[in-house]
Amino acid sequence: MKINKQDEYGIRILLRIARADSELGLSIPQLSEVEDMSKPYVAKLTRCLRMSGFIESTRGQRGGYVLSKPANMINVKDVICSLGGLNLAKETCEEMDGQFKFCTNSVDCSMKSLWTMVQYTIDKVLETITLQDLIADESDARSVLDKIINANMMNEAFTV
Repeated sequence: MKINKQDEYGIRILLRIARADSELGLSIPQLSEVEDMSKPYVAKLTRCLRMSGFIESTRGQRGGYVLSKPANMINVKDVICSLGGLNLAKETCEEMDGQFKFCTNSVDCSMKSLWTMVQYTIDKVLETITLQDLIADESDARSVLDKIINANMMNEAFTV
């Protein structure tokens, strides 16, 4: 499993915006500086996040981006999906190396079931983690995430 940079940076930008005190939000130059990303890349990510309904722009000379809904209403899975998404089962089962363009086991494959279950488990965990859970400092966030993961493992991670 691999989370790409676009997914990570998109979440980092959302967290910066969520933590911002100003009603005006944070501008592209401000986000670029605090996250050490190029302005064009921040502009690309904020456009994706705005088009997906996670942020909205504020007008004016000191305008910027603010969350379009409360941080506890934005889950990590939705953000990742809007940025290109993590789809382990699709990546694993549709992209084959070698001389064939398709999987030779595509008709009857027990591995596909495994990757589907792993994807389901990841999705269930990411659906329960919100920006609000990640806004805190690292130790507080780790405590919240440990509780979420333990609750998911106990309740539903292995029931499809």
